[in-house]
Amino acid sequence: MRHDGLNQELLSQYAPRPGRKPLLPELTERQQVALLCRVLSREGYNDHIAGHITLRLDDGTYLANPWELTWGELTASDILRLDAKGHVIEGEWNITPAIQLHVDVHDKRHDVRVVIHNHPEWSSVWSATGKVPPVYDQTSALVDTDPVVYDEYRGTVEQRELGNAVATALGQNKWALLANHGAVIVGGSVRQAHLRAITLEWRCRLAWRVQALGGGNPLSPEVVKATGGRTDLHGFPFLWEAMCRDEIRRDPSVLE
Repeated sequence: MRHDGLNQELLSQYAPRPGRKPLLPELTERQQVALLCRVLSREGYNDHIAGHITLRLDDGTYLANPWELTWGELTASDILRLDAKGHVIEGEWNITPAIQLHVDVHDKRHDVRVVIHNHPEWSSVWSATGKVPPVYDQTSALVDTDPVVYDEYRGTVEQRELGNAVATALGQNKWALLANHGAVIVGGSVRQAHLRAITLEWRCRLAWRVQALGGGNPLSPEVVKATGGRTDLHGFPFLWEAMCRDEIRRDPSVLE
């Protein structure tokens, strides 16, 4: 049983059985990006053709989703390869001009392999308020820090100045809410970026509903830190695989 990026000591303690079959087939990096797009689309990262994901490869190039296709329809063969400046060097589609945001984040954050930007519904609600959603349950605490809020909307991010401003505002944080815009999530791996992205949208959705009922009792910062500290570093065990299997069952062509 292979689980890349997971804490093997943790698994040996809590999940000692190897299982009767592989949880996922071996995936190429293009297949991983395509699956990440698909599963996040189902989680609410589905603002029509908006949004982009980059995966930095070992040679300094990037994989990215094409501009023309929704996250819910693309396949592995649609994924583009970009040079260090964000220009297409492999693939049959175009890249969004807003890719500058990703280039700037990758340039500033050498610890980051994955950058996600989209306008998910509930994250966008909180970004419009300029407020950070409280943590009201343990699923919202799977990441141990608050998102930073970039509270100035100055237009779309295809311009170098604006993309760089967002990257600077993100700083060393794991995620950011962009005022009147959406969200940016980064990670050291696809698994980690996936967990952060779904946790942010879950947290934003639940917090809105709790506060619509008049409010609740948020978890303490100490509990959030302890909970997220166990999961964010290595990814919640088996979660990425489960979401990928679900998507592959729905549409096996995602791997083509």
